[in-house]
Amino acid sequence: MEYWDEAATFLSKQDETLRRLIERHAGERLSGSGDAFSTLANAIVGQQISVAAASGIWKRFSQRFPGIFPTDIINSNLDDLRSCGLSMRKAEYLLGIARSFAGGELTDAEFDHWSDDEVRDRLCALRGVGPWTAEMFLIFHLRRPDILPLGDIGLHRAARRLYLWPEGESLDETRRRLTELAETWRPWRTVAVWYLWRDLDAEPVIY
Repeated sequence: MEYWDEAATFLSKQDETLRRLIERHAGERLSGSGDAFSTLANAIVGQQISVAAASGIWKRFSQRFPGIFPTDIINSNLDDLRSCGLSMRKAEYLLGIARSFAGGELTDAEFDHWSDDEVRDRLCALRGVGPWTAEMFLIFHLRRPDILPLGDIGLHRAARRLYLWPEGESLDETRRRLTELAETWRPWRTVAVWYLWRDLDAEPVIY
């Protein structure tokens, strides 16, 4: 990403905590799982479960459907999808999204021309896609530089630990603190968020 080094330099000057993280993880940067459909599928898998659990399911899913092609998903059945560790609901979501891509309702190219809000609105019209999933798509597939996924629990955990915020405070309070802090990260909130995530897990988060 052409903006990563510029963003890291800016954030290092703005935020002492981020400066330490950027130095600790020097040479690393965000990467995604591939095309638009793969990224959405990966994010669906990761909804409301731990990074470790999602990684295991995604590994089985990738082995069962090499290449993660929408047509392969459509030609499978719910039992095939559930054998990877997916819930019935997530299996249904993936089938629906695969049909949208295979039928041409969604294409890789069209997202490039839409604003962040337009992408959110279009994706959230799909069954099973909410704001968090749309934001993972904006970050990991479109690499939009200024996304703040306030609904991400991992981000809340990382921020509480790194900025020494009270562990017992409400999600609303953590969200308020994050919103305020992230104003100092603009226009590179995606990069700041990635470094907070990176310091939380042994392996980089990928969707």
